[in-house]
Amino acid sequence: MDSLWLEYAWALLILIGLEGLLSADNALVLAVIAKHLPEEEKKKAINYGIIMAFVFRFAALFAISFIANVWQIQAIGAAYLLYLGLKHIIKASFFKENENIRGDIKKDSERKRFWPTVGKIAIADLAFAIDSILAAVALALGLPDSPLGEFGGMDGGKFLVVVLGGIAGLILIKFAASWFVKLLAERPALETTAYAIVAWVGVKLAVITLAHEDVGVLDHQFPHSTTWTFIFYGVLIAIAIFGWFAPANKNHSQADQL
Repeated sequence: MDSLWLEYAWALLILIGLEGLLSADNALVLAVIAKHLPEEEKKKAINYGIIMAFVFRFAALFAISFIANVWQIQAIGAAYLLYLGLKHIIKASFFKENENIRGDIKKDSERKRFWPTVGKIAIADLAFAIDSILAAVALALGLPDSPLGEFGGMDGGKFLVVVLGGIAGLILIKFAASWFVKLLAERPALETTAYAIVAWVGVKLAVITLAHEDVGVLDHQFPHSTTWTFIFYGVLIAIAIFGWFAPANKNHSQADQL
């Protein structure tokens, strides 16, 4: 019995680490989507975003079986994250000059779009909640059954691991979001990096969708394999390192400061 709980404790530590990474992505999205709002509205939008992240994560906990079994939900989350990330990357890569010329107009327009910005944050939060809960469930299902019975459509011990990992992730979002806001102000080049990470998380959800039993394009076990895990986190770390050391675009930075 002691070995069983040691295995559960080890899985929980791993899950907290995974949730930390996913929560960092979520917090980074809060920061970049709210970036162009006036300071007071920016803080308010991020606070709303954190509250919605809490709500969606906890709602997802009690809809585990639905999220895990309905591939359309996973596909919608993947499509939105890919759209959100690639839209910004394409604009940043091919329309820099045009964006800089219209910088003042764009900024003035975005200052008036508080609620649409909150709406974008809400959809992103929902997509990240789906990703977070699927990652947690995938890890928890590898554990042996506990003597705690069944709860939330799965073994009680496994459900408890998922809940505790989710709570840890939510706490990390709260602290990380404010830090990322300050970091983006100091290093504007990280904005594109953040959206690249968002798109890559979208790819992860797409892989999970394609491996769903009802879709069958990829092997059902591939999203949980060691190979894909190394590929995903290897690329994620590479994107983060490249973005950190990439030089900021001067014209873009000056346009943001106007």
